[in-house]
Amino acid sequence: MILALCKVQTVSFYKLSTAFESGSDALSCMRRIQRFMSSYALDFDLIARLVMLLLPHKGPYTLSMDRTNWQFGHTDINALVLGITYEGVAFPILFRLLPKRGNSNTQERIDIIDRFIKLFGKSSIESLTGDREFVGEQWLEYLNREGIPYHLRIRENFWVKDPRTGKEFKAFWVFNRLQLKQSMILPHIYYVNNQLCYLAAARLKNQEGKPELQIIVSYNRPEKALDSYKKRWQIETCFRAMKSSGFNVEDTHLTHLDRIERLFAIMIIAFTWAYLTGIHKHLFIVPIRILKHGRRAKSIFKLLLSAKTQKGINIPPEAL
Repeated sequence: MILALCKVQTVSFYKLSTAFESGSDALSCMRRIQRFMSSYALDFDLIARLVMLLLPHKGPYTLSMDRTNWQFGHTDINALVLGITYEGVAFPILFRLLPKRGNSNTQERIDIIDRFIKLFGKSSIESLTGDREFVGEQWLEYLNREGIPYHLRIRENFWVKDPRTGKEFKAFWVFNRLQLKQSMILPHIYYVNNQLCYLAAARLKNQEGKPELQIIVSYNRPEKALDSYKKRWQIETCFRAMKSSGFNVEDTHLTHLDRIERLFAIMIIAFTWAYLTGIHKHLFIVPIRILKHGRRAKSIFKLLLSAKTQKGINIPPEAL
């Protein structure tokens, strides 16, 4: 399955079945895939441990939490994902498919963080980053209570309260004078959503090129908030690899959540395998060309997938 995913770059069962190197015809291979997806007892915690062992660096880690979603017919597929950031990409380590549209709730987020702590320990968390979806009162209360470092973005119109004076104000008010590319860290702790945290902000250009305030709340170390939060976007690189820039997960016709979970888990292994193989190929076989502006001509992930053939490619021991 992993080899076939990297070859055909789609989750279409028929196309995957044509890429199996088993000696069986495509119809037999497709039936094997269907049986696997419908009934195989895949241990998702074991897969998380495997990915952790294969990571090219060791903790503590900066985690990025986000959602990705797509639609097949009238079925909404909504995945909450926790990834480990690394040099421009996030390796997905845990996920949960949500049986609904829209945002995750506090308990769903708590469950995924509790799983991570159970598997790898709280000491393995350098910080948790997340966008404006992940700032609810109960969620912040949980992170504060558990002592989990975080750097989470809030909306500009959030109310902030100074515990020393009792004065309340909108978050943007205190940072309103910041010019483009300027940043500020408030020296004292404040209430945000009735939870004590530090605040930092910068005025940066958004995806449309327009200046906007980026306000970050933190459990501690506010001086690291802005740099740490920059790593949050790396999980978007992972999502692109699972969608249009890699495995085209939106091609799946699966609608049962348990079957989609198995497919998602297989993609996580394939993504990790492809990225590690791309690193090895870049370092020891064919270095990626660097363009005039200093960026790579292609990503580490695409280095493997863009090869004319992936037959026989594996991860040598020295790459691990």
